[in-house]
Amino acid sequence: MKFSTLFAVAVAALVAAPFAAGAADAPAAFNQCKMCHKTEAGGKSMGPSLFGVVGRKSGSLEGYSYSPAMVASGKTWDAANLSTYLADPKAFVPGNKMAFAGLKDPALVKAVVDYLVTLK
Repeated sequence: MKFSTLFAVAVAALVAAPFAAGAADAPAAFNQCKMCHKTEAGGKSMGPSLFGVVGRKSGSLEGYSYSPAMVASGKTWDAANLSTYLADPKAFVPGNKMAFAGLKDPALVKAVVDYLVTLK
């Protein structure tokens, strides 16, 4: 391989590294979440942004239209509430509009919650 080709590959790898590292922080189980949720502040999608979700009162992110059930639930998203919600969203907040059925594997729930805690 020519030196110029090696140099180009090395530069491309260095430029891409920060982006790859950020994407690798999310567990594989989070792939289901990111279909509808963004992880950056102000991110718009089908669901509310999950940036800063830990500590947020349910149904309170400005600019997102929550179900009346979510607004009225009075929950604050901590690790325990997120774990219970992610395992069975419809049972934890009956009447919420999230179509996701839940993560049934407790290890996957923990991995996603551990990741959500980092989004600040």
